[in-house]
Amino acid sequence: MKAYYKDNKKKALDDIALLAYKSEIPDFTNTDPWRVMRMQAELVEGFDALSKIGPGVSIFGSACTKPGSLYYEAARETARLLSKNELVVITGGGPGIMEAGNRGASEAGGISLGLNIELPREQAPNEYQNMSLEFRYFFIRKLMFIKYSIGYVIFPGGFGTLDELFEALTLSQTEKIEHFPVVLYGWDFWGSILDWFKESLLKEGTISKNDMELFKVTDDPAEAANIIVYSAKEKGFLQ
Repeated sequence: MKAYYKDNKKKALDDIALLAYKSEIPDFTNTDPWRVMRMQAELVEGFDALSKIGPGVSIFGSACTKPGSLYYEAARETARLLSKNELVVITGGGPGIMEAGNRGASEAGGISLGLNIELPREQAPNEYQNMSLEFRYFFIRKLMFIKYSIGYVIFPGGFGTLDELFEALTLSQTEKIEHFPVVLYGWDFWGSILDWFKESLLKEGTISKNDMELFKVTDDPAEAANIIVYSAKEKGFLQ
């Protein structure tokens, strides 16, 4: 990029302003170029760590789900079955469904990862993961889930869970990624959303009938795991 000046005097004054120290100049570490460098560092760290693992399956769901509850135990069993088939379990690294996923993998002697996120209300990593990475930026964390997963199992959750679900569906629908199985666990929870898909989105033509095939719904941990395992074998990720 070139800057043109009417005279050398103006150019000299601009150089002085650029090179002079002023206490009121904003801290460079709070500027956009510095943020880009932090983003780059997170990307490099994430790629470096996750590129060394085997095929992974991401398990999503609410951080508020309690141990012993229906969905917690279902996520724990699903993760155990996935690990038994030598798949790496990837979660958000926190409590609730995330903990259940890491815990099930640990109990099966498998590998599980936690991709934690810095939040104003601190989210402590759960104790069951083999590796914990911490991210500052949600979009980089979501990229890691997408890039290193060959399937998603999505349990009941809030906005964050829905964000991950719709990101996966959008990327599959638009063919930005190779389609991988997306399994929604819990008819009671997801049923009303699926009704809305049919009665509003499909009826209005904002999605197609084929888009309804981008996901499966189940109430059975074994079926959830088998959908992922079958796809992994079909695509050559597993023997």
